Amino acid sequence: MPADQMPNRALNPGDVAQPGTAATGEGPCPDCQGKGSVGGQACRTCGGTGIVIQGVAGG
Repeated sequence: MPADQMPNRALNPGDVAQPGTAATGEGPCPDCQGKGSVGGQACRTCGGTGIVIQGVAGG
């Protein structure tokens, strides 16, 4: 689905853009290493999902 047709969702602090935005992709959260929690608490960077939206390099 094109990014302009994607429903907006609240971004987590670690996200750089909405899901589906051109030149972005999902990646493991750098703070919780994809686990979704840090010290028994939901990770603040990814909102507990273990995934952040990152920019990807184009070529």
